[in-house]
Amino acid sequence: MTTPCRHLQSYTGKCTDAGMALYKIVPKNPYYFWSVMSLIMQSISAQDEKLSKTMFLPLAERMVEKMVKEDKIEAEAEVELYYMILERLGKHEEALEVIRGKLGEKLTSELQSRENKCMAMYKKLSRWPECNALSKRLLLLNSDDWQFYLSYFDSVFHLIDEAWTPPADGPMSLEGNLDYAIEQTVRFIEEQIEADSKNLRPLRGPYLAKLELIRRLRQRGYNDEYKLGEPEDLMFQYFLKFGDKPCCFTDLKVFVDLLSSSQHSSFINRLLGSLPLTPPTEGNLALPADIKAMQRHLCVVQLTRLVGLSYKMEKAQKQEAIREVIARYRHGLHFGKSCLKTELQFSDYYCLIGAHMMLDLWHDGDDWAVWQCLALLEEGLSNSSSNAQFKLLLIRIYCTLGAFEPAMELYGSLDAKHIQHDTIGYLLTRFAAPLGHYTAASQSFNAALRFFHSNQKDTSEYIIQAYKYGAFEKIPEFIAFRNRLNNSLHFAQVRTERMLLDLLLDANISTSLEENIKSMSLSPEEDDIPWKDLQDNRDLTVLFNWDSKDRDISVEHRQLSLEEEQIWLLIRSLTLRLVSGLTTLNHTSEPKNSEKATENGVSSKIGTVRNLIRQYEETLDSAKQFNERMIKYPFLGPPSSRLAGFLGSGSCQCQKEAFQLMNDIYELDTFGLDDSCEVQEKIGNRLKSSLCHLQELFHRCKGDLLVFQDGHCKVSPHVIENLVFFVEAISVVLWVSGYFAGVLRPFKSNLQKKKKKKKDSVATPPIFTGFQDYVTGLQTLLTNVTDYIRELETSLVALKIEDLSLNNVNFTEEEKKFTRMSSEKVHNSFVHSLQEIGDLLRKRLETIKKLKL
Repeated sequence: MTTPCRHLQSYTGKCTDAGMALYKIVPKNPYYFWSVMSLIMQSISAQDEKLSKTMFLPLAERMVEKMVKEDKIEAEAEVELYYMILERLGKHEEALEVIRGKLGEKLTSELQSRENKCMAMYKKLSRWPECNALSKRLLLLNSDDWQFYLSYFDSVFHLIDEAWTPPADGPMSLEGNLDYAIEQTVRFIEEQIEADSKNLRPLRGPYLAKLELIRRLRQRGYNDEYKLGEPEDLMFQYFLKFGDKPCCFTDLKVFVDLLSSSQHSSFINRLLGSLPLTPPTEGNLALPADIKAMQRHLCVVQLTRLVGLSYKMEKAQKQEAIREVIARYRHGLHFGKSCLKTELQFSDYYCLIGAHMMLDLWHDGDDWAVWQCLALLEEGLSNSSSNAQFKLLLIRIYCTLGAFEPAMELYGSLDAKHIQHDTIGYLLTRFAAPLGHYTAASQSFNAALRFFHSNQKDTSEYIIQAYKYGAFEKIPEFIAFRNRLNNSLHFAQVRTERMLLDLLLDANISTSLEENIKSMSLSPEEDDIPWKDLQDNRDLTVLFNWDSKDRDISVEHRQLSLEEEQIWLLIRSLTLRLVSGLTTLNHTSEPKNSEKATENGVSSKIGTVRNLIRQYEETLDSAKQFNERMIKYPFLGPPSSRLAGFLGSGSCQCQKEAFQLMNDIYELDTFGLDDSCEVQEKIGNRLKSSLCHLQELFHRCKGDLLVFQDGHCKVSPHVIENLVFFVEAISVVLWVSGYFAGVLRPFKSNLQKKKKKKKDSVATPPIFTGFQDYVTGLQTLLTNVTDYIRELETSLVALKIEDLSLNNVNFTEEEKKFTRMSSEKVHNSFVHSLQEIGDLLRKRLETIKKLKL
């Protein structure tokens, strides 16, 4: 099969030829530079980096240099292309000369494009004097440009570390004068602030730059040597200037770690004391008189949670704080009476913070808190129907409770577009099939796969348009984007889960397992997942939060989550390949150890299956070691995979035994009944063990899904999750049992022929009775499971949602309405889950009845 890289090389090679052919006919620059760009494309796709840098890129460079010498460079895109070639060749000095020279004057389409490219080259060449001087010059033109503050500070401290001194003669640098000492840097920032104080509209950059300088000085061991001021005072002054802007919190969030833990309370109290609130009225709350005052208070509330003060409260204090933010949320709604339905309410963050505080209480063991949280978010969504954060948090909570149906509806209302199917799709696809909504799971998988499958076509179109309009610098970006999606972890997960789901719903029910495997073009030998290049494109910070650093998602959490997802993906991929391998081991009349069989590839097929079984067992061992670490992610961080449930439910043991049984059955088929006594005994023991483990798995499925008791409402989502694991395990067991029956039937037929020929009775090997007992046991077990699901469904349907009343919570009528709404959604989702699981298991029960010898 032609690799994508070779295909791209062939394609771009043709583009090179076509471009030059067109240029010879019509000597226009775009045709010529198509050829140049095609050479760069070949260098990108070349597997050999040495070949790329010694052949393709130098040839492209010579082609452009020819046009430069002949003074034929006309467009900005052509200069960009020349710059790109030199950068990829590592010729940074030459690239800098191009940008600073006459050609660089053509770079005008983007603001400060020339300066940004110069800055990039200065950094790569470690020319810190020029980097500093250019940053300083640009800041004098615009003292609010944050990227140049960072470049300015980086370069200053590099110069200090190098003990740089200005030359005795001539200019300090090519870009002019610069700062190379801390005293100069402090003076420059102070001058920026002083200059800004004369503006009618103050700029945020200079004030934040002062805080950034303090941070960097502290990192180097300097504390108060340079008299820049106390961070608490500077942050307070910043709040006074910009507290009414939504960006104030995100600006100060970065610098909160400059405050010691002992300063947190005094800082928050100081901010509260500066708020322009009206005197306390009903409920003893001092309320804001306008939107700006409310925004200031909201900023303080966010900072209070960020520094961790809300975690230190007693339970009663937390409840009181929740009541206050809810009251402030509802009061703030009158500021948004004129808002359109598509606009967000000004006080939405109060609602979201209140929901997070309730989740804290739920985490501490208060069951009522999650229902109040759902009610508050549903209320918020009714007032602000376009608020994506409300929807995302509701999706997460409903899925955690085990209710997928409302999550599917909410995700649909988000109207996710394009790349969002990859970045946030995991919030839905992770829970689709595991919560028993197989139809909805198919829909969610299909939606994700449509995006990934259209990626190749779409990005090809983008590349064509970039060629057409001369946007050459965008072409490598489009290729990188396409590769990033092709290697997406989420893409691999959805594709694998979709195929497993199709087998689960159809194999040996509407069509045979062999037909399903054939229609999917599955082969046990092929593993099309790019394991070495897998990229985690999930947006794990899509949910807003104001958690302190010790409670927020960390780099370690991200790494552990990726490791966990890869282990689980490998288990699922191996499961799929083993099931497809099962169809290659079908019984034939030809002995498996004959020369003809070896020629036909039968021995190689069992070799493949045995290798997959070994990999499966090794992966399970790795999974158990990972699971023993008992890793807990923040609730607003990455959701855990199904790995812990797979191991804890016993489904892993059931499936492992079924796959091991495949090998034993093959040996029985190979050696025959007369020479396989040990194998038959092994199979008999494995059948008993398998039935026992399936019964244990069923036992773990028992429990009440939804209970209203003593003013509490408790859910047990593990009941549905374990039932789904049972469905998957029993399906694998039945597929293997079908293979077993196919092997035993010819043996039984031959045995009956022997009995007819011989007058003496021929003993029936115990393997036949063992198999029949096993099938009978499976039928009994599956009957019990379907009866149990029916009982669960009946009890759920009979449950009255009106009985839900929560202790310690005095709900208003409005709150009761939203509480009933959310509990009804959970209740209905559970009922539909049980119905889909029950229907599928009843179809599997029909399959068992066909397993007769």
